[in-house]
Amino acid sequence: MSAVEPAFVAAAEAAADLAGQVIRPLFRSPLLVEAKGDASPVTEADRQAELAIRALLRERFPEHGIWGEEYGPERPEAEWLWVLDPIDGTRAFVTGRPLFGTLIGLLHRGRPVLGLIDQPGIGERWIGVEGEPTRFRSPLGGTARCRPCPAVGNAELSCTSPDMFEPEDRPGFERLRAAARRVTWGGDCYAYGLLALGLVDVVCESTMKPWDWAALVPVVAGAGGRVTGWDGRPLTLGSDGRVLAVGDPALLEEAVGLLGG
Repeated sequence: MSAVEPAFVAAAEAAADLAGQVIRPLFRSPLLVEAKGDASPVTEADRQAELAIRALLRERFPEHGIWGEEYGPERPEAEWLWVLDPIDGTRAFVTGRPLFGTLIGLLHRGRPVLGLIDQPGIGERWIGVEGEPTRFRSPLGGTARCRPCPAVGNAELSCTSPDMFEPEDRPGFERLRAAARRVTWGGDCYAYGLLALGLVDVVCESTMKPWDWAALVPVVAGAGGRVTGWDGRPLTLGSDGRVLAVGDPALLEEAVGLLGG
């Protein structure tokens, strides 16, 4: 039985609703964009959405920790830790592409047990809870279920950008890319949602922070897939930022072998 209480799921959904109310009016509108130290764009929507989420979570669960991309950690040692990325894919957001999403994850003693991906522009939402099937809501319909694909040679591979890899990671990715049937670029968190829908088979990325992957793990797992490090091991807050997602767990061993050389 999942340790995730229904109140936690309800709070995640309410937080995503609040974030969407902030984000939608600003999407494709003129925004002042400033550059952070890592050169990723930060918009007023990022900051306002995270503040709205934090306020709701503090009110409902004052004993929980919160760690968000924009405003950092509060009580990161807490048993329950919310991990937030109000706009994952800010480059897509500021260029008007609806491939960004709001990520809300919940860790229990360091293990991702609840994840929500919300695409407020087109009204799609994935909700993953440990031990339960992933739920998907969309005006277009659809069911969250990864598809069978036991061989990398038949796999659709997705990655946000070839520029995200450190020099030492590029050879492994290029081996995986060469073995795959095809690679598509772009998508950020949305690519993991597509994997959970059975439209993508592998997502391989690097330089990922906890707020980039925490919500993705339960969503993909609840659809039948796996999200791990490049070594095939579960992700933790101490992981090195290299993330591998497969829709068919039978792909994991081959993909890990290609990445590790």
